[in-house]
Amino acid sequence: MSRPFAAAVAVALGAALLGTSCGGGSGEASGDTATAASSKQTLEQLWRAPGEDVAVVAGTSDHAVGTNRISFLVVDKQSQLIERPTARVWISRGLKQVPYATTIARLEPIGVPGGDTADANGIYVAKVVTPTAGRYWFMAEPVGGPKIQALGNMVVRKKSLAPSVGDRAIPSKTPTLASTGGDLSALTTARHPDRGLYDASVAQALAAHEPFVLAFATPQYCQSRTCGPVVDVVSAVRKKASSKGVRFIHVEIYKDNDPANGVNQWVSQWRLPTEPFTFVVDRTGLIRTKFEGAFSAAELERAVAAVRRT
Repeated sequence: MSRPFAAAVAVALGAALLGTSCGGGSGEASGDTATAASSKQTLEQLWRAPGEDVAVVAGTSDHAVGTNRISFLVVDKQSQLIERPTARVWISRGLKQVPYATTIARLEPIGVPGGDTADANGIYVAKVVTPTAGRYWFMAEPVGGPKIQALGNMVVRKKSLAPSVGDRAIPSKTPTLASTGGDLSALTTARHPDRGLYDASVAQALAAHEPFVLAFATPQYCQSRTCGPVVDVVSAVRKKASSKGVRFIHVEIYKDNDPANGVNQWVSQWRLPTEPFTFVVDRTGLIRTKFEGAFSAAELERAVAAVRRT
């Protein structure tokens, strides 16, 4: 969820509202999608209702046909984050169309005490059902306080670029303490490295038939307003007693931890279009939960509990 991407979203929204045709051609999430009420208002009419009209800052972009976990920020015209417990969300195939479903987004806290900080304390997360490929539009209205409506869109592919829930994990020989001679600086850019994240590679965890969490993230070179704390969240969940029996693995994004060198071989193997990405894999090697971008410790804990039971 880079700042340039957020700017691009705002430009796209502006162009669409000037008359461009907008008709349309995973895992753990909060909220349940429901059929929209019988209101005949289009999504654009809902967005232009009394209140401040803004664009969302998207936290996810790799969407596929089916159920998607989407995340986003709402920022007012004074550049202030709107962080209320819930937001109502309407989903449509076009600005000029009536929404076909509604859901509730919940503000998930990101980061952990003593860890890296982000520009935001939380991020809105919702579950959205997208039955076919194409462009979808959604509007989020945080509940309570002065009215504000935030508009966003999402491109849905037949299959996501990154591995999806239900896919087999790729048996990458990711770097470990053993493979680097114990050099933590070669493994992570985290300010407070957790050695427990580098005990085993993905290939080793798969061979041992152990459930595991795999986080691709770069704390130092994170490119969004919310992704810095991801590795700290993974580390905090790893240390909980409820995570016993589950491996936790962190892999950096760039070759030799230098953005000038481009992404490393493991990011390429997993076909990641953005960063960070975190996968929760069961003991049979199937991906059971996928998080793009930031997530809360509670979201990850629920995903870990699910693979411990299988």
